[in-house]
Amino acid sequence: MKKIDKAEYEKRLNKITQIFEGLVVHADEQATYRCPYKNRFDHCTAKFGCRNQRKIDEGTGLLCVGDDKLDYRSAWETDAPDQTAESQGTITCDGKVYQLTPGKTVFDYADDLTVQVPTSCFRTGQCHECIVEIKRGMDSLQPPNEAEAFLRDNYRLACQAVVLDVDKDIEFTPLRRTPRILTHTVTNDDEALELNPRVTHSDGVVYYKDEPVDRYRGHLYGLAIDIGTTTVVANLVDLENGKTVSVSSFENPQRFGGSDIMNRISYDGEFQGELRRSLIAALNSEIMEMCERHNFVRQEIYEIVVVGNTTMRDIFFKQDVQSIGQKPYKSLIEHEYRDGIRSTTSLTEKTRRLGIRANPKAMVYSLPLIASHVGADVAADLIAVDIASQDEVIMLVDVGTNTEVVVGNANRMVAASCPAGPAFEGGGIEYGMPAYPGAIESVKWNGSEFSYKTIDAETPQGLCGSGLISLLAELRRNDQMSPKGVFAERKQRIIPLLPEHGITFSREDASNLAQAKAANYCGQYIVLRHFGCAPENITKLFLAGGFANYVNLQDAIEIGFLAPVPEANVVKIGNAAVAGATAVLLSEKKRSTVEAFVKNIEHIELETTPDFFDIFVEGCQFKPMV
Repeated sequence: MKKIDKAEYEKRLNKITQIFEGLVVHADEQATYRCPYKNRFDHCTAKFGCRNQRKIDEGTGLLCVGDDKLDYRSAWETDAPDQTAESQGTITCDGKVYQLTPGKTVFDYADDLTVQVPTSCFRTGQCHECIVEIKRGMDSLQPPNEAEAFLRDNYRLACQAVVLDVDKDIEFTPLRRTPRILTHTVTNDDEALELNPRVTHSDGVVYYKDEPVDRYRGHLYGLAIDIGTTTVVANLVDLENGKTVSVSSFENPQRFGGSDIMNRISYDGEFQGELRRSLIAALNSEIMEMCERHNFVRQEIYEIVVVGNTTMRDIFFKQDVQSIGQKPYKSLIEHEYRDGIRSTTSLTEKTRRLGIRANPKAMVYSLPLIASHVGADVAADLIAVDIASQDEVIMLVDVGTNTEVVVGNANRMVAASCPAGPAFEGGGIEYGMPAYPGAIESVKWNGSEFSYKTIDAETPQGLCGSGLISLLAELRRNDQMSPKGVFAERKQRIIPLLPEHGITFSREDASNLAQAKAANYCGQYIVLRHFGCAPENITKLFLAGGFANYVNLQDAIEIGFLAPVPEANVVKIGNAAVAGATAVLLSEKKRSTVEAFVKNIEHIELETTPDFFDIFVEGCQFKPMV
């Protein structure tokens, strides 16, 4: 038997993959516009009425006059129940309102409201992409069917959720919403980045390192992606000049699996693959939108650098994450590294094996983990602030559902992760919400009522993280709440914050925020103490993350959310994780640097600290850290 030439086999396999991928993309695009009931003779084969049907010669059936440019589905006529009687209920999404009529799905109403809901299965319930959160009116919908068995709480598939009761109001929201994003990052401008990507081209050939991967099509693009528990941010980067071409951001669609890491881990154990499936679908949709906006083809994306906390990263790379949710809270990848099986905790894989729509030979690289829940995103943060060249002691606080804290310099670094939970991102707070238009981002007490400022100056809908910190500081500053979260009127359980908009703040809200704040407090206090540095001796406190970028520093320090570092030493650096990922994408030197320094970072398990409980109780109080 003739020996198989592996190189030739790989070449042919890649060629076949490219052909079929092109067919799939073309089919996906065509399916949106060309009706499946329209045959090759442009005759309609549907057994139901449609406004695009026209009679032709006797015996030859019906002609389809759809132009294949607009979505055909709105022309279909169904045997819906009599809709002559006007209903009392409405359906709402993103402030848009539509009158309810029976027999329609939430997806149908999304069309009516011009709200974009992703799908790739023609609304059959198979792709699991059209997940929506039902904010009101869950009882008005047909009960979940088998296709929705993987969903919990108030989450439904829009294509399967049929409205039955049209006399009660319904409100829904898609999971892929766009929050207020940071399109800038403040990093170390003193060091010019050495442009040395792994992807280059010469004489019409594209190379990954020294291996030819494609013909040169006109662009060399890469993606730097930060997968956060709440938000996903992606930079499209020109690898030839180092410039960021586009920044995209959307809400992590995995929220149906829980708002925090531990819930996501539990969910993935029960419904393995569903979380990853939703994320990959959202990323691919974003990539195709980038292609359309900037007039290039996805095959021109040749490398992707991914960062995220340990759980988010490992789910993306198809890893089992159950070990991260159990003591000692380490990834299987970290266990293998500690056991000497791996030389690094970084991961590399081909895009086609991960299902990412890019060049089939493109590679996906993830920065290494630090330890436990302190993941690749923090490693990227440290690249962004160039900690490897810092002589004086600096502090990094990346605020999020899991807040990470690092104190150190080029010679020594100490890190910890604080399971803060989603309270400061709206989770568990009656009128809490992420940073979307209409979120209250700051409040002031003027002696008789609260004034406020909302994102995009829209009508207030709730409080985002910066607004909650602002409110807590104002309540303390004006003696309306004690350090322990008790309102001035001791029997009072609810403060009518904005009565005209029905927005309130309760003792229960204050309690949830106190516990979330205490987690942040513990992380900062214990890491500073372990390193042996007082807050006033920190030369720079780098605040990373979208939430932290909008926080009022004085408010945050007064309630003990941040260590009392002199405000002049605090630098808000925006989305440092995606900036660090971008630097690694563009520089082989940065990649080597991060691989080296993460191995020497000291990691602290906060809960093993002997006086952890005492520190946590102290941190629950709304007062400055001492």
